[in-house]
Amino acid sequence: MAANSEVLEAVIEKAKTWLSDVYDQETRNEVKRLLEQEDKTELIDSFYRDLEFGTGGLRGIMGVGSNRMNIYTVGAATQGLSNYLKKVFADLDQIKVAIAYDCRNNSRLFSEKSAEIFAANGIKVYLFEDLRPTPEMSFVIRELACQSGIILTASHNPKEYNGYKAYWEDGSQIVGPHDVNIIEEVQKVKAEDIKFEGNRELIEMVGEEIDQKFIEKVKTVSISPDVVARHKDLKIVYTPIHGTGVKMIPAALRAFGFNNIFNVPEQDVVSGDFPTVISPNPEEPAAMEMAMKKGDEVDADVVLASDPDADRIGVAVRNDAGEFFIINGNQTALLFIYYIVTKMKENGQLKGNEFIVKTIVSTEKIAEIAEKNGIEYFDVYTGFKYIAEVIRDHEGTKKYIGGGEESFGFMPADFVRDKDAVSSCALMAEITAWAKDQGKTLFELLKDIYMESGYSKEKMKYIVRPGKTGADEIQQMMVTFRTNPPKTLGGSLLKVVKDYADLTEKNLLSGESKKINQKITSNVLQFFTEDGTKISVRPSGTEPKIKFYFEVAGQLNSPGEFDEVERQAEQKIDAIMQELNL
Repeated sequence: MAANSEVLEAVIEKAKTWLSDVYDQETRNEVKRLLEQEDKTELIDSFYRDLEFGTGGLRGIMGVGSNRMNIYTVGAATQGLSNYLKKVFADLDQIKVAIAYDCRNNSRLFSEKSAEIFAANGIKVYLFEDLRPTPEMSFVIRELACQSGIILTASHNPKEYNGYKAYWEDGSQIVGPHDVNIIEEVQKVKAEDIKFEGNRELIEMVGEEIDQKFIEKVKTVSISPDVVARHKDLKIVYTPIHGTGVKMIPAALRAFGFNNIFNVPEQDVVSGDFPTVISPNPEEPAAMEMAMKKGDEVDADVVLASDPDADRIGVAVRNDAGEFFIINGNQTALLFIYYIVTKMKENGQLKGNEFIVKTIVSTEKIAEIAEKNGIEYFDVYTGFKYIAEVIRDHEGTKKYIGGGEESFGFMPADFVRDKDAVSSCALMAEITAWAKDQGKTLFELLKDIYMESGYSKEKMKYIVRPGKTGADEIQQMMVTFRTNPPKTLGGSLLKVVKDYADLTEKNLLSGESKKINQKITSNVLQFFTEDGTKISVRPSGTEPKIKFYFEVAGQLNSPGEFDEVERQAEQKIDAIMQELNL
């Protein structure tokens, strides 16, 4: 990495502060090694900035430095959060937090250090005795009347990453103004301010009792227990991809009534090294390859997967040739929403105050299903904390019945306020049973939805640009798109541009401008063409990426046309990507 002398000088000065005896000897030795290296790339990447809360909290590569996940950056986050909790909840006799962790290397260490820091600040801690899914972590905050909670996880990121998700008293990840205020508190914390030695009497271990309560809640997600009863022998393959879903998701499937569950023994091994995959992300076919192979061996009806902290769900279904393939996150959300709305309507459960939530980059077909059925829907930014915020805003007046986003996340019920692969896996098995009740596969059901609601094809492409130079490059790309947007995309005139940085929606054809209804701004651009194409551009809040989301519309008149309609849509997306030099 080429770096100007001013940046390098600042980084070196910052790194030298980590050589003081406030830091342990192992840390000091590693910092010294980085300082002595002729190539300063690793040093700069480790210290050029401080890790900050993004859409998914604190997340980074493990190692020494202010831009790395280690006991000092985690400790500063916990100390800053402790300081803020003591300000906001000063009137409480006892502030309480819950802590969970996933399978990643150092997750248990970071969780135990965090527990001690909270306790040292006089805060009561409920610490899970072993690894647990993110949705159970969200659930336990409200169940035990905590004011906050954290889980140590980097979700689906590669093995060198870890992370720290912070939650508020409603069980959701933290949003404004608390997120900004906590960042300010964290930034004030110096290493010597972190209280590492806690009062262990304030730390209480929790486990099986909470598990049972959580599973009882998960059972309430079922809409058609009669369908499950008819297909309790449905063949389900499930893999946790070495993560926290290994116990709770099979338990949830059994609680629903399914008893024919096949595992993938090699991937039931809990390990932060993720030995059978390069990346433990159910969005990637390689991560689900072993499970799909098992599906073929046992003639499974559906293959399900969860990422390491069991908040994301992967679903593989059979195509018309009988081969398993992974449906994308938009298709997964579409199946969920269609099923929930259809069955609730059929059961007479829609009372007129229901609503669903999707993210702005997710398929517009969800909005169309909501509108067609007279159900209110909300568009929010990427991140389930914003879905949870809508629920909080309408608590007690409107009924949440489902919400999701394109990145393989869905939340079927509001007793969890984050992505929930535990409930979602069980409900997707029920949808598979419902399709089978009609003599259909999930893929055939999906095609039925497209024929009824219109076809759409979505694709996401991201560009990775690590380090400071990468961050600068991503920033410049956003500037270019803002100042010089394309005039046509895929042969269709650009009609509407939405810029969430200033909450302005502009119709380029009529010249009309209006305000976008969002509480806060965000660095997101959206382009809409006359023929219904939508393109969204956003830098990731947790990773060194810029993401492009494509959606093109089409018409599916019969199931037999699917392959051709799909081919045409893919060609159109590829052409648009070429236009944008991606």
